[in-house]
Amino acid sequence: MFQTQNYSGNKAKDYELLIKQLGALLDGEHDTVANLSNASALLNQFLDKINWVGFYLWKDNELVLGPFQGLPACIRIPYGKGVCGTAIKEQKTQRIENVHQFPGHIACDSATQSEIVIPIIIHSELYGVLDIDSPVIDRFDETDQQYLEQFVDVLKNHL
Repeated sequence: MFQTQNYSGNKAKDYELLIKQLGALLDGEHDTVANLSNASALLNQFLDKINWVGFYLWKDNELVLGPFQGLPACIRIPYGKGVCGTAIKEQKTQRIENVHQFPGHIACDSATQSEIVIPIIIHSELYGVLDIDSPVIDRFDETDQQYLEQFVDVLKNHL
């Protein structure tokens, strides 16, 4: 059974605990939907000042909405479009301080001000993205990026 943890307030230490929690939560489970659902719920519980967290999965040359926490979202995102499509095209994390300054931003939620998207690539194959939105400009920093990329690395072992 999962129990909510009290975090220390030290961002790096708290992320390290989060990553351990993810490993324990997914241990022995191989169902993709279950693992992505729990991963998004865990991030939603851990992160403050966010309004959406979830996954888009690469299917038939486009991103398709997967498990998430938040308001209803765009269902399909074309390759190279918006922050998520750009993350897939460039195969690198997109950390956007102000989405309104990102050319071609797709506004699924008008409250979103900043966004981080981490591509998920397994054995050199596109799998999808982890997408996190915030109603706060410049919500995500280098520490968030570093640990969220580690979070995705742990998650990939269970997909």
